[in-house]
Order: sequence, then C-alpha cells, then structure tokens
Amino acid sequence: MIKKIRNIITVMLLMGAGTLSAQAQTYFEPAAKDVVTPTGLQKNVSRSTDIVMLALPVATLAGVLIERDWDGLVQGIETAGATAAATLILKYAVCERRPDGSDMHSFPSAHSAVSFATAAFLQRRYGWAFGAPAYALAAYVGWGRVYSGKHHWWDVVAGGAIGAASAYIFTKPFAKKHNLQVSPISDGRSVGVYASMEF
Repeated sequence: MIKKIRNIITVMLLMGAGTLSAQAQTYFEPAAKDVVTPTGLQKNVSRSTDIVMLALPVATLAGVLIERDWDGLVQGIETAGATAAATLILKYAVCERRPDGSDMHSFPSAHSAVSFATAAFLQRRYGWAFGAPAYALAAYVGWGRVYSGKHHWWDVVAGGAIGAASAYIFTKPFAKKHNLQVSPISDGRSVGVYASMEF
C-alpha cells in the first residue's frame, strides 16, 4: 500500500512539474550586453560547486550503506528520482539562457536541487547534526552558481525548493511525525497536488 502511495506521489510530482512547465512556456533570452563573461575566480568557484554537488550525495550514499539503512536508501532513491525528474522537465520546458550565455538550461539549478535534496534528506532522516553542515554546503553551492554566472538567483531558489520538497515528501520519519498527506486534486479544467501537514 505504501509503495502504491509513493508511486502515485511520484507521478503527481511529474504531472505537476509538466503542468507548470506547459503553462509557463516562457523563453528568456537576454540581450548580448546582459551576458556575463566569467573571470578566473568565477570559473574556480564554478568548479568547486561541481565537486561539492557530487561529493555531498556520494558521501551520503556511503554513510547510508555503511549503516545498512535500507529504508533510508529507498527514501534517498525516491528523493533523487523526484528531484531529477522535476528539474529535467523544467530545464527543457522553460528555456532560459544562463547569465554566462553558455546554453538555454538555466532554470532551475540542478546543482542546487541535488544539494538541497541531499541536505534535507540528511536532516529529516538523521537529524540536524548531519543536516546543518549539509545545508551550509548546499547554500555555498547555490551562492557559487550565481556568483560564477551559471544561474540567476531565482534558478537557485527554484532548484533548492524542488530538492528540499522532494526530501520532505519521501523521507519517512518526517512524514510520520508531521502527518504529511499528499493527494491529487482537479477542478475539471486543471490538475494539481494538495499537501497538508501538522507542525
């Protein structure tokens, strides 16, 4: 039964992202004068965000496997799948040019989505002792993506929200403690997702 509910939630996340992207078919193309040419320092910061974005989930996966937390592994995979799906759908549906002009896949920031999904997963599953440093690293990744000219600030906020929301939904201890409920809704013309929780 729980597997079915999780599958339904995953489908609803994908449908929600698809609906949002279909309604927001916006193409952002700044003028050539708005394109930022990165400096050497900005390139180094960009490389460091690549490293942190990869190291954070790899270290988390290693910890989960060492602890043999199989429920946590499943929740982490579900979080990663929902984060990747929503981010990729939006990246290819909303064609926004990066500030450095390198391509049209600026919105949302996948680096921020992955980093904040990992941080939220760690905090929800294992507590603030693991979550706080992970959130600090995720914040650095978000800042670094904007500083290096790879993203606008709204790309980072959207990516972070997608990643954290995915972890909030799929990380079991949080859902149990706060009576998280997610269900589909429709008014006949459009579909969406209803979510509620207790604090």
